[in-house]
Amino acid sequence: MNLPNKLTMLRVLLIPFFVVFLLAPVFGNSGKYIAAAIFIIASLTDLFDGKIARKYNLVTNFGKFMDPLADKLLVCSALICLVDMKKLASWIAIIIIAREFIISGFRLIAAEHQIVIAASYWGKFKTTFQMLMIIVLILDSKQPSLQMLGSALTWLSLALTVISLVDYLYKNQNVIQEQN
Repeated sequence: MNLPNKLTMLRVLLIPFFVVFLLAPVFGNSGKYIAAAIFIIASLTDLFDGKIARKYNLVTNFGKFMDPLADKLLVCSALICLVDMKKLASWIAIIIIAREFIISGFRLIAAEHQIVIAASYWGKFKTTFQMLMIIVLILDSKQPSLQMLGSALTWLSLALTVISLVDYLYKNQNVIQEQN
């Protein structure tokens, strides 16, 4: 297993620790800071695994499958925790998670026809802003400026989620049309 794949697996392994520190009351207020640090580390593995894989030609089928799955597991776990903590409206989490399921299903259909669909810039922006939103919402500052930032990041993440979905479906409509 190469370094990018190890980073991807590290991201997956960090998820239970993130959830426990975020939700377990035994850690008190310090749990959210530990959870935020874990989330940041896990998010950085997402940044580095792809860069390393492309730079050193270490792209593998395992990485192509597990990297997006690890991202979805991390973000969806965080969204569900934030809903449970009453820091994110459930309908927002549902829209974001639904987009991930739709795109994953779409990619499976494309893969059956040996079509590889690369991530778009909209998708990368979406992921970046979702991760920033999650960090700000976890830290849950009582300062009005940070609360406004959390709200702005939430709405921006939601908008980018919808835009990236529409862009993805529009650019790849040939995959669906071939099925009819």
